[in-house]
Amino acid sequence: MLYYLATGALLGLGAGFSPGPLLALVVSETLCCGVAAGIRVALAPLVSDLPIVSLVLLGLGQVSQASMLPGVLSVIGGCLLLYMGWEELHKTGVVVAEGGVQAHPLRRGILVNALSPYPYLFWLGVGGPILVRGWDQSRIAPVVFLGSFYLCLVGSKVLLAVAVGRMAFLNSKVYCMALRGIALLLCLFGLSLLYEGAFLCGLIP
Repeated sequence: MLYYLATGALLGLGAGFSPGPLLALVVSETLCCGVAAGIRVALAPLVSDLPIVSLVLLGLGQVSQASMLPGVLSVIGGCLLLYMGWEELHKTGVVVAEGGVQAHPLRRGILVNALSPYPYLFWLGVGGPILVRGWDQSRIAPVVFLGSFYLCLVGSKVLLAVAVGRMAFLNSKVYCMALRGIALLLCLFGLSLLYEGAFLCGLIP
């Protein structure tokens, strides 16, 4: 049981601090709308991953893996990130007060995570086999693995949002530069997903 606890924690921390679209969105929403918005984005995997994990547990992973689903999701997710990056570039001069409601950050986080191929590939290639192996050994092992994984995954992003929220002392010039940098990062992730999607769909060699 300790193996599944430790494995879930290590994989969760790795995924939580790994650079990617969701991490960039956590930082962006925190800078724009405050710590509460960043935390809501950080909670997105708890919602968007549920159908993926369910498919793996139901033994449908091979169907998804054999289809063009990851490629199509990459293309759609890339377009979404490019739009979000463009949107951020055009609002970097606006500071939103902490606690203000804007653009449903949780919904944005769910969209970004659900349209990214990385959660699918992770659960099909790494998380799924661990869950199946744990289920064969004990009915509690998958629960321990999922609990430690999401505690560390979401917890690391929440900690990041809190840390970024302490940047409130930045002057307006540095603040706008930070937002523009995050917006450009979102655009780069979007282009990367578009390329990966085209490759997975066989559109480019």
